[in-house]
Amino acid sequence: MALYPIYYDTETTGIRSAQDRIVEIAAFDPTQNRTFCEFVNPGMPIPPEASAIHHITDEMVANSPSFKEVGQAFIDFCGPGAVLIAHNNDAFDRHFLDNECKRHDLILPAWPQVDSLKWARKYRSDLPRHALQVLREVYGIPANQAHRALDDVIVLHEIFSQMIDDLSIETVIQLLSAPSVISKMPFGKHQGVPLSKIPKTYVRWLSQSGAFDKPDNKELYESFEKLGFFSASKT
Repeated sequence: MALYPIYYDTETTGIRSAQDRIVEIAAFDPTQNRTFCEFVNPGMPIPPEASAIHHITDEMVANSPSFKEVGQAFIDFCGPGAVLIAHNNDAFDRHFLDNECKRHDLILPAWPQVDSLKWARKYRSDLPRHALQVLREVYGIPANQAHRALDDVIVLHEIFSQMIDDLSIETVIQLLSAPSVISKMPFGKHQGVPLSKIPKTYVRWLSQSGAFDKPDNKELYESFEKLGFFSASKT
């Protein structure tokens, strides 16, 4: 089966995928130039701090369907050969999508998934930051309505298309799965600093706080390990 990219984004009631809910989901299929965008009634109030970011209110979703209906429509839109692409997908969107499908007894296809934030950190290490709006400015893409799902999806497609150039989606998946060595700190107060110059006390604090237990930070831990920051364990 031929694979094809589907760019997607979610807006939510918060950042905890086990407790919070999706209030909007959008997707873009560049192969067929189709879009998908639906509000979701989360069955719970949208906190003011979440509305302040994505500007979605309780009134806007009051008459919207639940995720069971919207989620199935999203699955149908994507189709069997989709490769889902989202920015910060592995730490955010995919967890919300997984949990919502489980919550509503929906069968989520075993789609390959790509985190464009990971790609940017891996192949644009020259940039100090890799947030979507920062990348938008780097690639000269006009401003849009940031933090609304469909707008972010369209911007992501334009950014990622430039980042990967003429690489096939199969090659992108292969390159992302290959082990790599991170040379600069990707986040935190030492962001952009070469790993060799990061204080050992800070690396020890990251380890003790559980930062290296997160799947997103596996390569970072391995890079510190290769530099001799650890012995046989993370503690």
